Amino acid sequence: MRKGERTRQEIIRRAAPVFNQKGYAGAALSDLMGATGLRKGGIYRHFRSKEALAAEAFDYAWAQTLRARVHDLDARANSVDRLKQMVANFVERRGTIAGGCPLLNTAVDTDDGNEVLRERARKALEVWRSYVSEIVEEGIKAGQIHKHADAQKVATLLISSLEGAIMFARLTRSDEPLRVVQQHLDGYLEGALRAQPR
Repeated sequence: MRKGERTRQEIIRRAAPVFNQKGYAGAALSDLMGATGLRKGGIYRHFRSKEALAAEAFDYAWAQTLRARVHDLDARANSVDRLKQMVANFVERRGTIAGGCPLLNTAVDTDDGNEVLRERARKALEVWRSYVSEIVEEGIKAGQIHKHADAQKVATLLISSLEGAIMFARLTRSDEPLRVVQQHLDGYLEGALRAQPR
């Protein structure tokens, strides 16, 4: 990797927590300069605009977050166990990027505004939803998950529950909502989804 590309990646890495904590509008150029150690010209030499940097910073933050959420899933042979591990990872491996879940933060931050970032968040959600749906579909084919399960609905339920629990936990400054949702989802996955061996 060339020096210019290394510098560019380092700017993205350092800018990601700034945007994730302050949002697009709240992240001042002075915040980005402080985080990166560069002047305005040094940043804009690598990015045509603040929006372009924010978009790449979101992609970086989301990639790090998704990696933490799917950590060790392949070590689980059963699809239900993989889903339970994903839920546990969500609850236990949250500190990947300062500021919390970049998907939730960006979705809220861009709801009425920045279409570029909103589209990035929407695509990230679809990637995660597809990932979860594929686990469910594989489980159905393997006879591990009930054959009448709707993979898209299961993915929507899991993601919505977890993201809602994050919002609740942040507002109450307590991990209890996350633990309650984890316990509920584990029960749902075991009771409503896991196919019993014949």
